[in-house]
Amino acid sequence: MELESLRELYVDELKDLYSAEGQILKALPRMIKAASSRDLKRALTEHERVTRKQVKRLERIFKDLDETPRGKKCRGMEGLLEEGKELMSEKPEPDVLDAGLISKAQHVEHYEIAGYGTVRAWAQQLGFDQHVELLQETLDEEGEADKRLSQLAESSINLEAADTDDATSDREVAVASSREMGSRGRRTRASGRRGSEMSAR
Repeated sequence: MELESLRELYVDELKDLYSAEGQILKALPRMIKAASSRDLKRALTEHERVTRKQVKRLERIFKDLDETPRGKKCRGMEGLLEEGKELMSEKPEPDVLDAGLISKAQHVEHYEIAGYGTVRAWAQQLGFDQHVELLQETLDEEGEADKRLSQLAESSINLEAADTDDATSDREVAVASSREMGSRGRRTRASGRRGSEMSAR
């Protein structure tokens, strides 16, 4: 479709965001199920509820514009959510997975913040004052969700994931040490056998 005016570009970007929100609503239940932290599960569950409200706001805007929200797929969001699916399929340690899920969720939030910030500015330029209010409300929610994820990561989940790394390193050191001790023991026994053979001669 050729975009010949700012209004057409505005509608096109709104369709992109509508598609993105639909994809997020499909992905969130999988992320909630995969998370092990109760706080992270709560944050993602709350964001699912808020996302449904954001979709309703977009539908109000499309109705006001007398446009359909359908007809476009957001490839950017598709790629971001695919990365999240790949992370979950690798089945990392629970704490590490939680840290990774926060990272993927924040990538999604930042994408949305950029998109909603853009359409809010265009709505203002086009004189759609009611749209500006609705889009600003969504922008505020996205910013709050991003802030909450950062707090979760910094206060507990990243620390727990780091502890998992330390524990893994300790196990690796212990295994290596055990192997080395076993190797020394075998060398000592072999040396002892050679010494006995020499004495017997």
